[in-house]
Amino acid sequence: MLKYTIQRILFMLLTLFVIIGMCFMLIRMLPPAQLDPTDIHKDIIEARREAMGYNKPLLVQFGIFLRDVLLHWDWGVSDKLYVGREVFSIFAEKMPATIIVNIYSIILSIPIGILLGIFAALKKNTWIDHTISTLTMVVISVPSFVYAFVIQYVFSYKLGWLPFLMNPGTDYFTWDMFVSMLPAVMSLSFGVIAGFTRTTRAELTEVLTSEFMLLARTKGLTKAQATIRHALKNCMVVILPSIFGQFIGVMSGSLIIEKIFSIPGVGQLYINSINAPDYPMFIMNTAFYTTIGLAASIVVDISYGLIDPRIRMGSKK
Repeated sequence: MLKYTIQRILFMLLTLFVIIGMCFMLIRMLPPAQLDPTDIHKDIIEARREAMGYNKPLLVQFGIFLRDVLLHWDWGVSDKLYVGREVFSIFAEKMPATIIVNIYSIILSIPIGILLGIFAALKKNTWIDHTISTLTMVVISVPSFVYAFVIQYVFSYKLGWLPFLMNPGTDYFTWDMFVSMLPAVMSLSFGVIAGFTRTTRAELTEVLTSEFMLLARTKGLTKAQATIRHALKNCMVVILPSIFGQFIGVMSGSLIIEKIFSIPGVGQLYINSINAPDYPMFIMNTAFYTTIGLAASIVVDISYGLIDPRIRMGSKK
């Protein structure tokens, strides 16, 4: 297991290096963002560009970039969005909003999705199961930003229960701020709920037809007791790893949602860095989203072995 984990991490780092290298080369092949002649930070930006080798060959520029990041954790300064400020400090300021919104969506989605999946499995081949399964496929097929517009129209415009946009400020744990986050949380939750419902229903349906479940029933356990004590325990081997994957997946999928609801997170920062354009900011965000995407698969694979010791990833036997 340890050998497998080390191999996966090394492959992840290699993949991350290749992706960042390609993005860096493509970005640096474009002309740098034009600076405002009247900007007081113009000289600072030009000096930083000189230090980062903007007038040198691309491979030399990439080497300077890697040296600054690996040795000094220096991702450069913002060219357009926050002129003259360190890219990483801006990124760190935006991260809490993204994490909190995604945590809320996962907390809301997990119990609802698992309960719907259990209910559909216990009512297999009934109209309830068919209805839940059909709705699940429909919800999964619709992008999250479509739900964002529907929620804004119904709950914000028609009913007036929720605000259109997230409140400004950093008081993330107040009630007013939580209410202002709800439209974004709900938009992100629909797809996650459908994913957990489908996974739970498929796994539980298979487990309920297993021979050990028949044995449990013949020993006197009721259907509810056998389901809770044995069936759900076996389903968790698949469901729990999907929780880790879904959390990271929601973070990578919240780019447009943050823009729609004006959430001051890294997702909106990423889109703004593309539109500006702000190349140092773009590279920083690209590295972040690439890393969490690659880390998701590793975390899910390793968690299988941790949850069920009988699973040995990478074993030849």
